Amino acid sequence: MSALSALELKRLTKIAEKARDNAYCPYSSHPVGVALVSASGKVYPGANVEIAHYKGVCAEASAISAMATAGEREISAIVVIGPAMEYLCTPCGDCRQRLREFAGKGLRIYSMWKDGRLGKVHTLEDLLPWSFGPENLAEVGSGPQKNKKKRK
Repeated sequence: MSALSALELKRLTKIAEKARDNAYCPYSSHPVGVALVSASGKVYPGANVEIAHYKGVCAEASAISAMATAGEREISAIVVIGPAMEYLCTPCGDCRQRLREFAGKGLRIYSMWKDGRLGKVHTLEDLLPWSFGPENLAEVGSGPQKNKKKRK
């Protein structure tokens, strides 16, 4: 998966910022926005949505759901922006596994500072080493492998 150009990163950061600004997080006050790029190049924004019983939806899960609903099954890059300048916002553990379902270990995750500047580029393998993905199920002959491409 190739790196984003500076122009692409700027455009995607604006999309992620807008999503973050639309986040619904009255309980944590921790708005997160993402811009997920599918293999086709289409961009899916996502924002976290919290509800009173605390089982909300993360921004990454929101964008992945939109992508899957549109019939796409592969992520090529994701930009994540949170609410702080003190620490970078990276996907939570659950979302790292969700990303792994639709991307290989080389997926680039761009963590942005609150003000939109690039903080760090991680790979999915950096954030989820020794991950378990769809191809692990294919190795033993089980699992839903229809319509899946083999990933590295």
